[in-house]
Amino acid sequence: MTRALVTGLGAITPIGLTAGEFWTNLVAGVSGVSRITRFDTSDMPVKIAAEVKDFEPGDYMDAKGARRMSRFAQFAVAAAQMAADDAGLVLNDEERPRAATAIATGAGGAIDTMEEMQVLKERGPSRVSPFYVPTMAPNMGACQVSMHLGLRGPALASVAACASGLYSYIEAKMLIETGLADVVLAGGTEAALHPLPIAALANMRALSRRNDEPERASRPFDLDRDGFVFGEGAGVMVIESEERAKARGARVYAELAGGALSADAYHITAPREDGSGAAQAMSEALRLTGMKPEDIDYIAAHGTGTPLNDVGETVAIKRAFGEAAGRLAISSPKSMVGHLLGAAGAVGALAAVMAIHDGVVPPTINLETPDPQCDLDYTPLKARKMTVRAATANGFGFGGQNGCVIFRKYQP
Repeated sequence: MTRALVTGLGAITPIGLTAGEFWTNLVAGVSGVSRITRFDTSDMPVKIAAEVKDFEPGDYMDAKGARRMSRFAQFAVAAAQMAADDAGLVLNDEERPRAATAIATGAGGAIDTMEEMQVLKERGPSRVSPFYVPTMAPNMGACQVSMHLGLRGPALASVAACASGLYSYIEAKMLIETGLADVVLAGGTEAALHPLPIAALANMRALSRRNDEPERASRPFDLDRDGFVFGEGAGVMVIESEERAKARGARVYAELAGGALSADAYHITAPREDGSGAAQAMSEALRLTGMKPEDIDYIAAHGTGTPLNDVGETVAIKRAFGEAAGRLAISSPKSMVGHLLGAAGAVGALAAVMAIHDGVVPPTINLETPDPQCDLDYTPLKARKMTVRAATANGFGFGGQNGCVIFRKYQP
C-alpha cells in the first residue's frame, strides 16, 4: 500500500499568515479574537470574531486574478502557494496530470452572495458582477489552487460544514493509495465573516457574547463557556506518495496514516448525547490505520466552546479510546483561532502534524475552571513538551457529519 507523507505546510489564520507564525503563536497561547473591524456591529449582540488581518492577496497572486476570486479562494491559493514553497514542490509537464487538489469549505463564497444580493436590490440587475457565479461556487477554492499551481489531476471540493477540512485529507490519502495522484494539495478554507451569519448564529445562541473581553471569549471545555467565536482562515498541506517524496529527498513532517467519516443521523445542529457518531469516526480511523488507542498521544480536538459539543466530544473520546482516554493529551486550537468552520479541521490537522514534528502539544487557553463533565486532560493554559508518536484531528459539523484523521511520526 502506498504511504502518504506530509511534506509542506501553509496557513492563513487569525494568529499568523504563515504556518510557522501560526504554530509559534498557537504554542505561545496567543488569542486571535478581537472586536470585529470589517463591519459595524453597534446594533448586534455579538461584536467579536477571529478575523484574518493584514492579508494582502497581491502577495500571493496577480491583481486581476485576485479580483475574480472570493476571499475564501484567495485564502486557499495563498496557503497552497506557501505549502508548495515549503515543500520545494516543482512539477514538470509529465507530473502535472498526477498532481491533485482537495480543498474543502463550508460556506464557499456565501459572502459574495450576500453582497451581490445587496447590489441587485440597491443598484439593479445591470450592476451585478458577471463573475458572481464562478466566484461564489464552493469548488472554486480547489479550482483556483489547481489553476494557480498548474495541477491537472482531480480537483475535489467537499462541503461538510465544520468537518469539511478533514474530508480533504481523507480524500488525499485515497487519491494517493488508488494511484490517481502522486501529490495532493489538501486542506480547507473559509471566509464567511458577515453580519448575516453572525446574526443568525447569535440568535441560535451558538456564539460567545463576551464582547468586553474578546481574548477570553473562546474557552473550550471550561465551565463558563458560552459559545464559539466565529473565525476565518485556511490551512493547506502538500501530501505526497512516499515513493515521490523519497525520490526527491523531501523533508517529511509526518505520515498521513488515514482517517474515517461518519454521520450522526440525528439532528441538524446538536450531536448525539452518547457521542456514538463521533466515536464511530475515531474508532474507524484507528481500525483503518491499524492503530490501537494506546498508539495515539495527542488529539487536536474539535472543541468549539459550546455547552453541547464539548461534553459530547468528551463522551465520544472516552467511548472510542476506552481506558487509554485518560492518558491522552488533548487541546483545542479554537481557543486561539476561533471556529474556522470549513477550515477548522484543516487547521486542527496542522496543529496535529506540528505537535508530532516538534514534540510540543499546544494549550487550550482560557480553560480556567474545568467543567466536571469534561474531565479529560485538555492541556490547560500552557503548552506541553512531550513525544508525540501519533496524533488525531477531530471535526464535527452541523447535520451530524463527523471526521477523524490520524497522523503519525514517519518511519521509513
